[in-house]
Amino acid sequence: MSENKWLVIVYNLPSEPSKLRVRAWRNLKKLGAINISQSMWILPYNEKNHSTLLTLSEELENDNGETFIMKTAFMEDKYEKRIISYFNAARKIEYEEIIDKCEDYFNEIEKETERKNFTFAEAEENEEELEKLLAWFLKIKNRDIYNSELRKPTEEALEKCKHVFEEFSTRVYEIESTNT
Repeated sequence: MSENKWLVIVYNLPSEPSKLRVRAWRNLKKLGAINISQSMWILPYNEKNHSTLLTLSEELENDNGETFIMKTAFMEDKYEKRIISYFNAARKIEYEEIIDKCEDYFNEIEKETERKNFTFAEAEENEEELEKLLAWFLKIKNRDIYNSELRKPTEEALEKCKHVFEEFSTRVYEIESTNT
């Protein structure tokens, strides 16, 4: 039997307004929680998760909801392994999205290179997109406590994005500095 501890939150909310349910769902997804049944979510136990669930619980109860937070352990390893596979599957989907966005990023840089659009404005726009991808990755990486199989390929795709951006911005610099 595993010694790992888990947090479970169960809540009931009024049916209206629906924004209460959406807010709860978004907050739990951002935290990396896994929905195991209607309005029942699970997270590995740690102080940050515990504190965040307490805050969410207070918000839901202030909105006329009812919540229960439990610290628990699985009775058999097979159940814990199944939950961990759910965590990894959720992170895999998130990492796949980033990898897809990296492909879009490569295509955008390629398109601008073909158009010879080597302007500071274009470099700045591409830098902002790269920063968004990197920030998004950090959020997912922080939720990826079981090291999803796509973490490394995602890191590699982002490194390629950085390299492609550096090449593009160097080209912009060279062209703009000769035009001044």
